[in-house]
Amino acid sequence: MAGVSGGRLAAAISRAGALGMIGVAASAPGQWITEQAAVAAGSGLPYGIGLMAWALPGNPEQFDAVLAARPALVSVSFGPYDRYVGPLREAGITVVTQAGTTDEARAAEQAGVDAVVARGGEGGGHGRNDVATLPLLEGVLDAVRIPVLAAGGLATGRGLAAVLAAGAEGAWAGTAFMACQEATVSAAALERILAADETSTAYGRVFDVAQRLGWPPEYGGRALRNAFFDQWEGREEELDDEAVAVLAQARADEDFDLAYIYASQAVGMVRERRPAADVVAGFATAEAFLRRRL
Repeated sequence: MAGVSGGRLAAAISRAGALGMIGVAASAPGQWITEQAAVAAGSGLPYGIGLMAWALPGNPEQFDAVLAARPALVSVSFGPYDRYVGPLREAGITVVTQAGTTDEARAAEQAGVDAVVARGGEGGGHGRNDVATLPLLEGVLDAVRIPVLAAGGLATGRGLAAVLAAGAEGAWAGTAFMACQEATVSAAALERILAADETSTAYGRVFDVAQRLGWPPEYGGRALRNAFFDQWEGREEELDDEAVAVLAQARADEDFDLAYIYASQAVGMVRERRPAADVVAGFATAEAFLRRRL
């Protein structure tokens, strides 16, 4: 949700009764985190911040800004995150990390995190594509004793009810909030999101390689499929400076035939622009679905 969920969306989600998160891009300066955290904190309610572990050594001011902001929760994932767990917990911050395999979940428990997010391959943005959400969740619940959240393709009360019934403590959702009025999504991107269905995404490293980003190779990204992805899928090693420039210009021009929009397979359930509170209310119907099955 980097580039989509800033302080305004996080605050709106928290006000609605969930825990809003600020998504931090790898290149975001510490000052940006400070500013967005102040907006989120303005709700007077808990909020969280999500960090990319692989990016922190090259941008240490991000971690300093997070410690200074003291959010209720920090997610630090995708890379050597264990070194950050102790300082965060010592600051009184709840720490979670995302796991795409059962082994990653076991390692997270050993690293001392407070909870683990079992993120299936259906999920939007970055993560592993090894295991789907439900079989991953079942395996992780059997493998660890710390609380487990489920992520990947969850966008409705039905989905939340399903993972709660399986034993998860809650759900971790991103794509469901992409069309919210409080999200930082352009009109051109919003049009693509609302037109997409569950078959509209593709998973791979094309966009990362074309941006020369340092994502660990095991963590590809799921985004809306487009012409740029189709052209270079399977040919990532051939992405040259010209292709890099083409993608950069497409991003500047908001040409989403070429530029990326990260989204999960749940994007087909995002059908209209609405307030974040409405999305949270939709998730709250999980209780009714669970009662119906008793």
